[in-house]
Amino acid sequence: MEPAGRARARVPRTDPYGFERPADFDYAAYEEFSSAYLVVLTRRAARWSGLLRGGGGVRRSETLKRYIRKGVPLEHRARVWMGVSGAQAQMDQNPGYYHRLLQGQQNEGLEEAIRTDMNRTFPDNVQFQKGADPCLQKALYNVLLAYGRHNLAVGYCQGMNFIAGYLILITKNEEESFWLLDALVGRILPDYYSPTMLGLKTDQEVLGELVRTKLPAVATLMDGHGVPWALVVSRWFVCLFVDALPVETVLRVWDCLFNEGSKIIFRVALTLVKQHQAFILGATSAADVCEKFKEITRGTFVTECHTFMQKIFSQPGSLSMATITRLRESCRARLLAQG
Repeated sequence: MEPAGRARARVPRTDPYGFERPADFDYAAYEEFSSAYLVVLTRRAARWSGLLRGGGGVRRSETLKRYIRKGVPLEHRARVWMGVSGAQAQMDQNPGYYHRLLQGQQNEGLEEAIRTDMNRTFPDNVQFQKGADPCLQKALYNVLLAYGRHNLAVGYCQGMNFIAGYLILITKNEEESFWLLDALVGRILPDYYSPTMLGLKTDQEVLGELVRTKLPAVATLMDGHGVPWALVVSRWFVCLFVDALPVETVLRVWDCLFNEGSKIIFRVALTLVKQHQAFILGATSAADVCEKFKEITRGTFVTECHTFMQKIFSQPGSLSMATITRLRESCRARLLAQG
């Protein structure tokens, strides 16, 4: 491995998406990973260009699913997300709708809630800083405002700003970002961002039940220390791992999320827990459990996104939508009974 100084000279201070690298960033380890990953990306980009030749719509298929699991090249990501999520179809069927929403009736409460979160959204990203040209804060504000007017039952909820911000970084297009946000909030993650957040609370309980079945020792530890799953994974679910995992890994997860739906979130969460089961089981208090759950989202395991994505489809074992649906029904009923 090269000395850190030489690796640092080649790796820019900001990543390709504009995020500033932290002070303790391991340049040497990243250089070693990225040089090998670049070869994978180059090979896959050529195959994707062949698959998408002709410029038509992106349709789901087993071939496409296999390709997506191996990673969508950045230059094709927006088109693929739009196609497989149904966002493109919605946008085509509603021409001009996004721009009409921006001209809609004022709602001071909604606008103030969004404005409050503007400077809190990716302060470590040069494209969202006020001095940037262009500054993406305006695009982010527009997308969230339009969505709040579009989905009155949700309005605006903290966490949506991070998701919309990532969408804007990838699409470079407000209207596409709006329709992708609609696909996530309205269809892929129903009831995650409603005032009661019943869908979010349900899925956190579902994860707990899956861990109880697949990793019973961890479930016993959580119970023993009285740590509810919401305490350690709510940010994972609300922000779709945006502020937990490295950006390239998050985007690889989202590739599959847009195509295969919400079960991908469970696969990622279960893989993180299973991979670090021995580490988690060393916790001696509730605070220690929480700290260990922060630790397991750092390091080479999550940085090496290609290997990580292979693991999420092997480590958790079988995970059918039928199982998730059944668990959702029972967990939702239990939550509603608790009031």
